[in-house]
Amino acid sequence: MSDYYDAFEMSPVPVPGPDAVPPEPYRGIYGMPAFATIPTADLAASVDFWVRGLGFIDLFSVPGRLTHLRRWAFQDVLLVAADSVPEQAPAMSFSFACVLSQIEPLAEACRTLRPDSVDGPRDTPWNTVDVEVITPENARIIMTAAKVFDPASEEARNIAAMGIPAPGAGGGDNGTHA
Repeated sequence: MSDYYDAFEMSPVPVPGPDAVPPEPYRGIYGMPAFATIPTADLAASVDFWVRGLGFIDLFSVPGRLTHLRRWAFQDVLLVAADSVPEQAPAMSFSFACVLSQIEPLAEACRTLRPDSVDGPRDTPWNTVDVEVITPENARIIMTAAKVFDPASEEARNIAAMGIPAPGAGGGDNGTHA
């Protein structure tokens, strides 16, 4: 794992901490490096849930056909009109970063809109707090927030066992290669 290095400067995700401030929704137009395309039988209801529950914005829409949703830079979802959606959420999920202060309000907003749509929050072995949300389209969405790194924690030991150096511990070239 010696060729890993710190590249946080290219991410919109803030450094974890009690004062971490989420970035504003990103309204720029760019070539999307990755995005989810999710079919929906009720585009208006889906957009409402993603906006009011998950905190996305309607970047633009093609009425009755497609809505491009976004939160932070590189957090893009295309909701596309479809005749039907799966009756159950798949095992596969799609995750979006958030900050710790957003976890509880996001879970509550989703529960208000769809009472049985939320599982969590729960701590993970890799130092995050996650909320699983099943959207109206039966997509399994994970909203994940990094916790402050505690070098004495079980999570720190798990991360070290994966071969990822602790923040500030060096390893690799520590961000010096291009």
